[in-house]
Amino acid sequence: MQHVIDLLPDQGIGYGSNRQHDVAPCSLERGCLPEHILCSTMSFLRTAVNDSVIIHPPGFYIIGFQTFPYVGIYFIFLAFVYVVTVLFNSLVICIIVFNHSLHTSKFLAVVNLAVIDVILNTCTIPGMIKIFLAKDNFIPFNLCLVQMYVYYSFVSLESYALAILAYDRLIAICFPLHQNSINTVKSMSCLVSLTWTFALGVTAFTTGIMTQLSFCNSLQVFSYFCDYAPVFRLACNDYSLHWFAASFLTVLLLGGPFTFIILSYVTILVQVFRMKSLDSRVKALATCVEHLILVAVFYLPLFTIFVIGFYLHLIDPDQRVLSLSLASCLPPCINPIVYSLKTKEIKTRALTLIRKNKIVTANF
Repeated sequence: MQHVIDLLPDQGIGYGSNRQHDVAPCSLERGCLPEHILCSTMSFLRTAVNDSVIIHPPGFYIIGFQTFPYVGIYFIFLAFVYVVTVLFNSLVICIIVFNHSLHTSKFLAVVNLAVIDVILNTCTIPGMIKIFLAKDNFIPFNLCLVQMYVYYSFVSLESYALAILAYDRLIAICFPLHQNSINTVKSMSCLVSLTWTFALGVTAFTTGIMTQLSFCNSLQVFSYFCDYAPVFRLACNDYSLHWFAASFLTVLLLGGPFTFIILSYVTILVQVFRMKSLDSRVKALATCVEHLILVAVFYLPLFTIFVIGFYLHLIDPDQRVLSLSLASCLPPCINPIVYSLKTKEIKTRALTLIRKNKIVTANF
């Protein structure tokens, strides 16, 4: 039987360590111990007890931007990205929800993507800005697991949401006469619900097994949030299961949907080149351009960073953290601008809403 020791903040380190910023140092007068003393205590506990005891620290330090120059400018940019993400995706959600004519399978997939975008950036950007403004890079252990769970759940859902949009294009172009009978609101609702259930369930398992790790050495997470691999590498017991889970689920949750998208567009291209009219070919392909941009913006940076950074080790660690943060934060901001708001139906209603607000403002 395994026993778990959870070190509380008042048993070890306080919030506001001076590891990243020379402010709010931890001291005995404040009722807490510096990080190096806490790590020594945890290491002593690990050697004093048997291997069946699991040691959980009070929390971790996020140090991904510790040596990054002009970090203030970058966080201002992230704040702008977050505001744009929330405003434009909220606009898309409101337009679709309050217009019954848009309650179709296609726009159910669009609103699904918008909701995922808002939650995904809300999970990471406010935390990064807090580190800069409050000069506090400490995150409690349980909150670390929550952030890890939410982030990877919604990165997976983002991947599946793009695959669902590819499925919508596949049905619309390859089966135009049967589109309304195949791609119904009910079938799309089932598909969206299935992806949410699968992504949330699988991520719950991978996050849950993190509680089986003991942390008795460094507490510094070299990333921009409580990242899965940088955290489990800090463990002082065997983490081979976590490494396998991370590798397997990367293929399943990112590679699987991406493969489906590629196969969908191969099928679409075959169907398009069978069309006799050049005008029909151009119109069919034109409906796919925005979605292909979303796919490129989301997948290409992630795959490039994983291959070059993690496997070939050709990227400096600081550059990898910066690139990965941009690769995960920019797509939710770009999606509504490139895809959702350029959709004819949403664009028309958005312009109508703006005109009405101008008229009301002018009357006042």
